[in-house]
Amino acid sequence: MNLQEPCLTCIYDQTKRVCELLHVNDEQAKSIDTLAQNQILLFDKNQNPPLNAAPLYEAMAELLKLDDLYADFKKASSQKAKAFLPLCEAKINASSNKLFEATKTAVAGNVIDLAAVMLYDLEEELEKIYHTPFAIDDFNALEAQLAKTKILVYLADNAGEEIFDKLYIQTITELYPDIEVYYFVRGRPIINDLTCKDALASGMNEVAVIVDSGVPTPGLVIEHMNEKARVIFEKADCIISKGMGNYECLGETEGLPIFFLFKVKCNVVAQAVGAQLGNIICKRGI
Repeated sequence: MNLQEPCLTCIYDQTKRVCELLHVNDEQAKSIDTLAQNQILLFDKNQNPPLNAAPLYEAMAELLKLDDLYADFKKASSQKAKAFLPLCEAKINASSNKLFEATKTAVAGNVIDLAAVMLYDLEEELEKIYHTPFAIDDFNALEAQLAKTKILVYLADNAGEEIFDKLYIQTITELYPDIEVYYFVRGRPIINDLTCKDALASGMNEVAVIVDSGVPTPGLVIEHMNEKARVIFEKADCIISKGMGNYECLGETEGLPIFFLFKVKCNVVAQAVGAQLGNIICKRGI
């Protein structure tokens, strides 16, 4: 999915959020603003948004002398997400179709704004998601694909979501015990996307093999994968992709046994996927 004009505003706004999150001083904020405006002028509209944005985020980290801009935010998001676990587990266990309920649980991680939700709203927030149908619903195809899968590649998205992902993967491996699950994370810190360190801290290694994809962008760019990740990726019988960033990078790639799970959070992606803003999606690749 190539970069479009609204993406420029979205990426620029992300730099503002970083400044707010880190409480940078006026001089730093001005330097980041100048950096962002100059970098955005160089963006290539024949490339996808994550590939364009990555060098800007890296330059911001260098300017602020921080290896991981969102380190504290990521830890807080993962910790807050754990409060949802009892409710999610109860929902899955009570369901007549555990895989479907677990799939919705994984999507919940992409839907809920962990920075904004209050703990007393947990049940209400979850119930909204469980009762919202997929606007694009290829769940039956996903279920059929998993039934014949030996190697599953699961593409991680943001910190906090891995708590829901872990529960989803646990359900998948209980239903299909012969499946080998490989959990792909980013090669280094990039905004609030998951890295090996983040996934290990949440115990993802208890249910899957964590794979450093080598990808430095907030979305999986195949050309940037390291050799180890590429070999596993190409052997996968099924790929579950979480979040819009991964969709922006892979949504137009043909021939992959891939299913995209995410909430539509911008009009550009809404138009690309054929849905409306706010819809939740379970979409088979092309």
